[in-house]
Amino acid sequence: VEYDRFIPFRSAMDMDYARFALTGPSRPQRDGSRESPSSVAYQKLLDDCILKNRSRILAFKTAPEAPASKLPQFDEPIRPQKKQQRRIPKEPERVLVIYGLLDDNVLNLLDWGSNNVLAIGLEDAVYLWDAANESTKLLQPVEDRGPITCIRWSPDCAVLAVAFGNSDLSLIDPATGHVVDGMEDEDQAPVLSLAWRSNSILTVGRFDGTVVDYDFRKDDMFICFYNGHRRGVCSLKWSVLSGRYLASGGQDKLVHIWDACMPVSCDHPRQCQWLHRISSHTSIVKAVDWCPTRSNLLASGGGCNDHCVKFWNTVNGACLNSIDAGSEVCALLWDKNKSELLTSHGSPNNQLTLSVVGNIAMGSFVVSKRQYIFIQAHGFEIFKYERNRLRFLMIFNMALISHEDITLHT
Repeated sequence: VEYDRFIPFRSAMDMDYARFALTGPSRPQRDGSRESPSSVAYQKLLDDCILKNRSRILAFKTAPEAPASKLPQFDEPIRPQKKQQRRIPKEPERVLVIYGLLDDNVLNLLDWGSNNVLAIGLEDAVYLWDAANESTKLLQPVEDRGPITCIRWSPDCAVLAVAFGNSDLSLIDPATGHVVDGMEDEDQAPVLSLAWRSNSILTVGRFDGTVVDYDFRKDDMFICFYNGHRRGVCSLKWSVLSGRYLASGGQDKLVHIWDACMPVSCDHPRQCQWLHRISSHTSIVKAVDWCPTRSNLLASGGGCNDHCVKFWNTVNGACLNSIDAGSEVCALLWDKNKSELLTSHGSPNNQLTLSVVGNIAMGSFVVSKRQYIFIQAHGFEIFKYERNRLRFLMIFNMALISHEDITLHT
């Protein structure tokens, strides 16, 4: 049917769109160069599907039907992306052979500083191994002090704290090998664990359960006393995010969470100085570690009669989750970038386990089954002790070597 070109074809018009175009506010001119690609794509899809690229309100003839191939399809199923498998290397990056390291999983004889230097306590001597050039340096040995019980780098790696079996504590300059400061007290019990609160304040845990803060800038170095453990303090960890809370695990099967804003004098100790006392472990607590991304999340691991990794809310002291690992927990290590926890285990399985922690729901995967004692880390490199060898593994990076028997399916 032929119509006069000045008379609109009413049946070919979209009256709803006509009302919208006449009553709606006029849109300003868009500058495509200033818009994001997603905004441009959205506007193009809106014009094609809803407005159908209409620039006129009146229609004078019926529009031809659009081909089916050009119509947008919204009913196509969304194909899920294939999940990439996480692969962990089986063979170590390096192997360092050492002799004379005491086979005692209670002592802390290895520490890797931020200067990429590994400190190793062998009987009464300290060796420094530089990972950059693989050179070894022997610090001046100290005689008649008994074997080394614990070593710990300061945060800036300017000094190395070394504790001896006769209760002496020395601060050694790694550049010269000389003792720059220290403390000698035969009446005190030997040191079992160390933790730096800052570059000048050192927290010391002893075999008799005492935990003390020392400030080596002062003449009277003693500044704070933590009274709560009844036996040896195996592990000490300061919270990295807040720097205010201290976690301690001991041979008395207890975990304490201390608030640095609640100091107690040694002359007037209080009975309930701790912020939280946790007594749910049934064996020695050798491993405690704070989550680097959540300031109120603490992980602790029980010994040979416990086998559990527990997660704690340090605000109210509640247990968020408890996982039976099947073996004694020797050490814990959080990934600094995401919620992954690496745990080392002793008897009976002697495995190394990587755990994915999401909303405190943990899935564990066995990485290796070799006898070891310690785990430490610098950057992405992680090593474990196996008899007279330190085996270096790369766990917390994404470019990993594929091996069939240790592939992780998350």
